[in-house]
Amino acid sequence: MTYERFEDLPAWKAAIDLAVKIYALTEKTPFRRKYSLRDQIERAALSISNNIAEGFERGTTQELLTFLYISRGSAGEVRSILCFTERLPVFKDLKSEISNLILEAEGISRQLRAWADSLQNSEIKGQRYLNEREKKLVQSKKEREEFLEMLGKHNRAK
Repeated sequence: MTYERFEDLPAWKAAIDLAVKIYALTEKTPFRRKYSLRDQIERAALSISNNIAEGFERGTTQELLTFLYISRGSAGEVRSILCFTERLPVFKDLKSEISNLILEAEGISRQLRAWADSLQNSEIKGQRYLNEREKKLVQSKKEREEFLEMLGKHNRAK
């Protein structure tokens, strides 16, 4: 599937959801006096989706890959901070919520890794490099794949 807007990307959506949950977590009492910790985790969480968006908008596969790895690094940073807070006694009442957020951050890291792996094997250099001839070739390939998929579904229905 080809995405036209970063807002439609599953990894971006998951990253935004995680950031919203992190911001909700940091509104809770144990974070009230932990200003630097709160700021660090909020910025890292927001950085995940922001880097996905920036890489997507750059228009080249190589730049997208770079930003996906930066985004993945931010997801790792969020996990690290959550693991740290999980060990502090002041956060003991939030342990279950923190554990769930760690799992979400891990899931986003896996999504980003899989996406990066698929891009590394792609022949497409990015939107910026698509001239009319390349666009027609990509469209033709897409139409051929859709036709074969439809034909396969038709044959299975018989």
